[in-house]
Amino acid sequence: MTRRELIGMASVGVIAAAIATRFALSQGETEPSPGNFPVRHSEGEWRSMLSAEAYRVLREGATEAPYSSALLKEQRRGIFSCAGCASPLFASETKYDSRTGWPSFWDVLPGAIVERADHKLGMVRTEVLCKTCGGHLGHVFKDGPQPTGLRYCMNGVALSFTPQAA
Repeated sequence: MTRRELIGMASVGVIAAAIATRFALSQGETEPSPGNFPVRHSEGEWRSMLSAEAYRVLREGATEAPYSSALLKEQRRGIFSCAGCASPLFASETKYDSRTGWPSFWDVLPGAIVERADHKLGMVRTEVLCKTCGGHLGHVFKDGPQPTGLRYCMNGVALSFTPQAA
C-alpha cells in the first residue's frame, strides 16, 4: 500500500466518522460536555486529588500501559468504582480475562456510564466515561462474551476496587 493510498483511506475513515456522529446527534443523542456532570472540579483540584497517571487517564483521556494494572488480576467479589469520584461502575461478576492487558467487563452497572464517539487514532471507537464526573475510563467494543457480547476495556488506574464482605 502506498502512502497516498493510506492517507486516502484515513481521510475516508475520518469523514465517515464525522457523518456517523452528525447522524447520531441528529437522532437526539447528545455527547456530554464537561459542564454536564454532577461532580465537577477545577483542573488544579483534580490534579491534587488524583495521582499523575490517574489524572492523565481520567482527565486527559490517556491510556495506561497494558498489563500495568493490579486490578487486572483482581478476582475477589466486589465493586469496581470510578477512581475520580467513587461512583460504582462494574460488578466483579461481570469481569473476565479478555487477554488484552486491561481489566475487562461484559456489562456495566445500570446508569453508571456515558458513551460517546471517539475519533482519535484515525478510527471510530466508543469511549466510556463516568456518568458522575465525566472521567475517561476506557472504550467499549462489540467483541465480548455473552450474554451482552460487549467488552468494556477499562484503564485500571481509572478504577478503584471495594471487596464485598464474605
